[in-house]
Amino acid sequence: MHPLINDMTTLKDSELESRIYDLTKKYFMTTNVNMRSQISMVLESYTSEQAKRQKELWQTTMENKNKGLDKLINVG
Repeated sequence: MHPLINDMTTLKDSELESRIYDLTKKYFMTTNVNMRSQISMVLESYTSEQAKRQKELWQTTMENKNKGLDKLINVG
């Protein structure tokens, strides 16, 4: 994680997406190599957080889906 980023868990998903969009836009607007490097590190942190959230959501969805199937199939 980039040292200047605060706790990302307090951000809503929409805020996280907005920051990723804005930083991606700024990345391509600048030609300064050092600035691009810093933006890239921040983007990596935000996209990692977004991927983590999506993975957790998928796992929760799959767990709930499997629980629903247990009630439908009664073997025994």
